[in-house]
Amino acid sequence: MADDRELADRAADITLPAPELLAKGYRGYWRYRLLFKDGAAVEQQRDVILAGKVVAVLPLDVGRDEIVLIRQFRLPAHLANGKGDLVEIVAGRVEVNESVAEAARRECMEEIGVAPIALVELFSYLTTPGLTDEEVTIFLAAVDASQVREGAHTAPDGERLHIFRASVDATLAALAAGSLHNGPLLVALQWLALNRGRIATLLRR
Repeated sequence: MADDRELADRAADITLPAPELLAKGYRGYWRYRLLFKDGAAVEQQRDVILAGKVVAVLPLDVGRDEIVLIRQFRLPAHLANGKGDLVEIVAGRVEVNESVAEAARRECMEEIGVAPIALVELFSYLTTPGLTDEEVTIFLAAVDASQVREGAHTAPDGERLHIFRASVDATLAALAAGSLHNGPLLVALQWLALNRGRIATLLRR
């Protein structure tokens, strides 16, 4: 029997029939009816937004000790707390037949105008597993910040972005002050705070 105290996610023994499409907008909204098969049979109904794979990239200039950041308006953030003009890192959805690493490189070119000198996959996490299947893979990218196109511009998909550079110390201070709210940015900066001393070693692999 599986140990429920094991510190690792694992597959569940369920029966999962085809879902019912409830609505179709930017992403599909689906209703699932599932049956747990382990132990006593338990039926559940869950409504899920299918959002798929996402990449987020922390662009770091090791020599200058700078991070390349993006400011972008997000309506849901505005509705949540009135602060919709978010500070973010490079991020975007993984396209069909595209690997997460390919997506990370493409998004760097599209959003900040430079390709990573080195790219390291760090980890993945689920944004809101009670609502969506969206899974974000975080990458660390070594970049030459002097080549970044700073200022306001429009990405190929029509997003309005403002690109700027900030020191690692200033960015981590903003994290500690609680003035940042974008999920991938917070997760990446928490990782950076814990692993700052081994960044150069990671990027040399």
